[in-house]
Amino acid sequence: MKAAVFHGPKEPLTIEEVEIDKPQDREVLVRTVASGVCHSDLHFVDGFYPYTAPAVLGHEAAGIVEEVGKAVSYIKPGDHVIACLSVFCGYCEDCMSGHPNRCSNRAATQRPRNEKPRLSQGGKPVRQFADLSTYAEKMLVHENALVKIGDSIPLDRAALIGCGVTTGMGAVLNTARIEPGSTVAVFGCGGVGIAAIQGARIAGARMIIAVDQFENKLAMGKKFGATHTVDASHTDAVDAIREMTGSGVDYAFEAVGVKKLAEQCFECIKPGGTATIIGMIPVGQKVEIDGPKLLTERKIQGSNMGSNRFRIDMPRYIDYYLQGRLNLDDMISRRGKLEDVNEAFRAMKAGEVARTVLMFE
Repeated sequence: MKAAVFHGPKEPLTIEEVEIDKPQDREVLVRTVASGVCHSDLHFVDGFYPYTAPAVLGHEAAGIVEEVGKAVSYIKPGDHVIACLSVFCGYCEDCMSGHPNRCSNRAATQRPRNEKPRLSQGGKPVRQFADLSTYAEKMLVHENALVKIGDSIPLDRAALIGCGVTTGMGAVLNTARIEPGSTVAVFGCGGVGIAAIQGARIAGARMIIAVDQFENKLAMGKKFGATHTVDASHTDAVDAIREMTGSGVDYAFEAVGVKKLAEQCFECIKPGGTATIIGMIPVGQKVEIDGPKLLTERKIQGSNMGSNRFRIDMPRYIDYYLQGRLNLDDMISRRGKLEDVNEAFRAMKAGEVARTVLMFE
């Protein structure tokens, strides 16, 4: 099969032939139909997070089941599925306590190192990113990496739910659990930030402030539900938010992965408020906050993939879409082919897109 192969940081991905194995007992072979290009992959391409090469990146996809292992009963060939990087074992303490996104036993869903790898080239292993590797014509994954969906939603829209939507909306609805009537600020209007804005709108926030340095992305923020915007290219975002609200917002979300924005996310909340960091702060960087502000019961927390229980959450998000409450159609700024993956990264860094989706058919 064709796949976009990662050979090291700061190098373009190259389109190559990669061998993919047959499914074992609890594995599923999926034909990839659509894969979103997510900012998280860019962190590895740019070298902010280390990763062993060669590897096939990508972690936001939807497709159609082609073949299942003999122990798989949840899905069958022909089913439409969304893949999710929150692969869960189902029986560790985190899974059993209702936090499968924090599964502490993912090794149980992976192949042992002494067995044939799922992906290879010339008999040598190719790393499977996030146990998915969606920048490829096919995916071979554990069945607990998939949620079965109907055919009422186009698979390019469904792909967005695989990461960006679940991460952004989940941070609002599951991690922070904002209340109706809350005031909210969202730093970053990329795919995850747009999803957070939509989550705040669906949850009934009365004020949603979108913060970005690109004018076109602020316009997108307004389109998806922001009531106010702050152009951070020439305005101090914290000062602007305080001016709009008086004492700060109830909830703030950082959806980029930048130290300064994470600190501003905390600075802009009012006493008793909660700052949720969604973005991936580069390895080794520390987020600094003003210690005395903790005495005002301000809180800062992280969010892992929107605190999801994806087999519950994703079908709900599909319902929101079908009801017209969640706009996935306009989140797709561009569509391309697998060969366009490097251009998709460039457009993302330039702030030109919310999401590029790679189409395989």
